[in-house]
Amino acid sequence: MRLALAVALAALFALPARAQEVALTFDDLPAHSALPKGETRAGVARAILKALREAKAPAFGFVNGVQTEREPGSDRVLSLWRRAGHPLGNHTWSHLRLTADSAAVFEVDIVRNEPLLEARMGRADWRWFRYPYLAEGETPEVRARTRAFLKARGYRIASVTLDFADWAYNEPYARCRDKGDAAAVAALEARYLASAAESLERARALSHRLHGRDIPYVLLMHLGAFDARMAPRLLALYRSKGVRFVSLAEAEADPFYRSDVEIAPTAEPLTLEAEARGRGIEPAPAPAIADLAELCR
Repeated sequence: MRLALAVALAALFALPARAQEVALTFDDLPAHSALPKGETRAGVARAILKALREAKAPAFGFVNGVQTEREPGSDRVLSLWRRAGHPLGNHTWSHLRLTADSAAVFEVDIVRNEPLLEARMGRADWRWFRYPYLAEGETPEVRARTRAFLKARGYRIASVTLDFADWAYNEPYARCRDKGDAAAVAALEARYLASAAESLERARALSHRLHGRDIPYVLLMHLGAFDARMAPRLLALYRSKGVRFVSLAEAEADPFYRSDVEIAPTAEPLTLEAEARGRGIEPAPAPAIADLAELCR
């Protein structure tokens, strides 16, 4: 009996550890941040889609339809994205921040984006919603109102549990490229990858402290020029850390995300950091990014 138990335990511990699951989501389609001279929105999309294809990584894109008017021709990005087999969801029409004053307009902005999504997605599921700026309103009343509105329209909320502020790198990259500052670009590359690795370890440490395990993480990314440049290296970095890429629906099937999938009321947006603070735990601070705004000025 003891021998059999010992053999069973040895076999169990010999199994490979379950890979950390990460769902990739990209905000602000079809156009995010500045472009270096000579680059195009379609070129950015192609580079990111190529990296996703080579990494066999599913991804979900969140659309601000207003960009198709601000940058005529940028809707080609949406065609490329769908042709690659990736779904699209709602990020509001104009990337509006939800506040107590804007709640009614916010609802109109959500609905205004829907015809574009219906046209691009057909019968496929597009009723996932990502709050612009991850802002759900400053008061419980606003949060409850908007969640009730989303639930009535059949949405699920795409939470974010992994984020390294990739958006902050795209504009300085365009400036540094245009100035021909190769040293600054190289420094951005190193910092971007270091921040991505650090954010993953920070999320894992918090998840293990709160839940004793890795939850499937939902990574926030953007469809920016520097993201396109770094995508192959970023995905390789995650793979080297044991990450397995999964779909948004697979990740959010985890019980951690139930309140956002079922649109249940929450005191704060659903994040590991918010949960930690609710338990009296102060999360480790994210890396500072404020200085990036002055780079290559």
